[in-house]
Amino acid sequence: MALYPIGELSRRTGLTVKAIRFYADRGIVPATRRNATGHRLYDEDAAARLDLVRSLRNLGIDLPTIRRVLDREVTVADVAAAHAEALDVTIRALRFRRAALAVIAERSELVHQLAGHTEEERRRLVEEFLRATFDGLDGFAGVRRSLTPSLPDDPTPEQIDAWVELVTLAQDPDFRAYLRSLAEQHAADREPGSVPRPDAVAVARSITPPDADRIAAAYADVLGEPDTPELRHRLLARLELADDPRRYRYERLLAVVNGWAREESDEATIRRCIETMRG
Repeated sequence: MALYPIGELSRRTGLTVKAIRFYADRGIVPATRRNATGHRLYDEDAAARLDLVRSLRNLGIDLPTIRRVLDREVTVADVAAAHAEALDVTIRALRFRRAALAVIAERSELVHQLAGHTEEERRRLVEEFLRATFDGLDGFAGVRRSLTPSLPDDPTPEQIDAWVELVTLAQDPDFRAYLRSLAEQHAADREPGSVPRPDAVAVARSITPPDADRIAAAYADVLGEPDTPELRHRLLARLELADDPRRYRYERLLAVVNGWAREESDEATIRRCIETMRG
């Protein structure tokens, strides 16, 4: 039986002498025997075991698991499968972390950018958003004021965070187009120059518990029209358009920025009204 001193074994396996001694001292791959001078000697089986140890360690397998493989308590295939599954979990977590960090980095840049805005620049951002929503539509002064964010001079961290998200949302062309559609529908429900009156959402919200006939009757009364299938179809379309997560989110952010008392969102109410109107 051929025996190799530790130096030659190091050359054969690519492991350092220090590493081979470490594995021997831990009982993972002990020396086959010692020579007359007490130096460690290793046979071919030990060399093969060390090759396996090196391969498993390169794959990130921990020493207790490697010991179980060498002791034939588990197979290499079992360990590889379990390790692959664990790596899949880690990879998914890392991908999520990378995506989150990218968002944070982008958001951080936006925070710094918006934090550097003067009061006049903040006002300009808001005015540009409100113009895109309401310009050319008559009688929306009150609604316009109710949708205007005003960051205080000494905002809290929560208000700054809400302001950043609100401005990001307000600069989204799709969201602007959506709010414009809401305003145009409301404008279509009244005659030009007439006194402002409740929109479809306000009418539906005022009827509790929701009842299709009562909601339709109240809406018809506001418009001065008869309660017809066409009117009910128009009312349902108004409510369905208003049922948008972005609108609810804007209202919540607006309350935080302006320091308003937290009121319950009308999201659940609108959806109950929609279900009622659908029958």
